[in-house]
Amino acid sequence: MTLEIFLMMLLVVSTLTGLVTEALKIWLDEHKKAYCSNTLAGYVAVVLSVAVGGAYTVMTEAAMNQKMAVCLIALMLLSWLSAMIGYDKVMQAIAQIRGKKED
Repeated sequence: MTLEIFLMMLLVVSTLTGLVTEALKIWLDEHKKAYCSNTLAGYVAVVLSVAVGGAYTVMTEAAMNQKMAVCLIALMLLSWLSAMIGYDKVMQAIAQIRGKKED
């Protein structure tokens, strides 16, 4: 999996997380159910990461090896962080880390 594909998957998961979380919050409000917004967003991000990662693995017929497992775990972690602090902040941190490695 290339960095570009990984970042595209992160973008997709982050976008879908916002939409699905808002839909769930409206549904829970209509049913007068109590929830914690950040916790709900975190759970949605992890579930969507697994779904998107699984879809990528199936569609590309990629082998599930150690590298793929690390990428999928990183996708879950970064998606969770994006849900908690925002996609822009996560991308800024990735850009700073990449910039330091090139020095």
